[in-house]
Amino acid sequence: MDQEKILFITEWLRNYFMDQGMGSFWATLLNTIIIAVVGFFVVFFIDMLTRNVIVQVFKAFSNKTRSTFDDFLVESNFPRFVAHLAPLFLLWYLIPIIFNDFPKTSALFSKGASMYLVILGVLIFRSILRTTKNYLRERHEKYNDKPLESYVQVLMIFAWGGGIFLIINLFTGFSVESIASLGAASAVLLLIFRDTILGFVASIQVSVNDIVRINDWITFSKFGADGYVTEINLATVRVQNFDNTFTTIPTYSLIADSFQNWRGMQESDGRRIKRSLFVKQNTVKFLTSEEVEQLKKIELIKPYLEHREKDVNRYNTSKQIDKSLLINGRNQTNLGVFRKYADAFIHENPAINKELFLMVRHLAPTDKGIPIEIFCFSNDKRWENYEHIQADIFDHLIAALPYFGLELFESPSGKDLEHLKV
Repeated sequence: MDQEKILFITEWLRNYFMDQGMGSFWATLLNTIIIAVVGFFVVFFIDMLTRNVIVQVFKAFSNKTRSTFDDFLVESNFPRFVAHLAPLFLLWYLIPIIFNDFPKTSALFSKGASMYLVILGVLIFRSILRTTKNYLRERHEKYNDKPLESYVQVLMIFAWGGGIFLIINLFTGFSVESIASLGAASAVLLLIFRDTILGFVASIQVSVNDIVRINDWITFSKFGADGYVTEINLATVRVQNFDNTFTTIPTYSLIADSFQNWRGMQESDGRRIKRSLFVKQNTVKFLTSEEVEQLKKIELIKPYLEHREKDVNRYNTSKQIDKSLLINGRNQTNLGVFRKYADAFIHENPAINKELFLMVRHLAPTDKGIPIEIFCFSNDKRWENYEHIQADIFDHLIAALPYFGLELFESPSGKDLEHLKV
């Protein structure tokens, strides 16, 4: 729209009103109002037109291209925000012309247009950030477990902060440098954004040091969290517990406090089983030849017993050991044979990963008995299946103990106390 034509129209209208007997001031005011209404209507119409055209063109373009980045741009309203730029620049151009006779009003509307431009710039920047985040999450699996939301929030804080400072500068003339140089203001900002700053630093450390990823299973007793991480943002980490409740943890707590991350187990080839059976010490004894023969009926340890019996007899014969007492010379014990049975049983179990460390060991005696610890790794790492595998192993071993003349320790209770004499 040509500036000279607009000025010609405004001058003609003003003269027309004055010819009708209206005063100069009121003629100018009415003329300005009419031109402003028409001008804003034109800008509004162009805004609707450009928005519909640009959005539709952008959608059509994104549907024809193979890249999904433009699809995410459409989802984040990027075309809609960009479409507002052309009408805004037209409005910026028209304001000095429309309010030519009212300089202060013209300056005020120009500042308003400038403020809207700043806000529009921030919104466009936000849509680009959201598009980038969604694109990386969707198209690149390596970013699925990264706290991208935290980085987006940090950048948006800086964007809105810069936008607010620019708006203040537009309306007050107070420079950004002056605001930043005020010590008191800086202290207040640090106090207000304390959690944000801590969260930002924590997010960087969590990402760089690979402490936590989205979908990691973590246990954080301090906050009652035990489940999978579903979201990591600037202020909080969201955990979905196994009872389907949600726990939020301050992001900076991930580097300030201790917690357990089960990712190592999930990425390994097995999940550890580490549990003990407590055997009564007074049930441990040397085995007689008859008892050894009886235990040979147990198929898992028959080869071991036969081999071990030959070694024991060979040694005792060569040393002419007096075997009228079992304690003399070399002997087998029911607890030792049971350990070998447990070891053989674990090795035969198809649910146990034989490539990982496997051991049945005898720990130091306690007031609860002698701990016989099973240390191995299950093939299936899923919690429910892991618990079933572990339970099956110990169900069997507990039931097998009496065959070796052994008993589990258990504190007396209930009917056990009825046999005691008062």
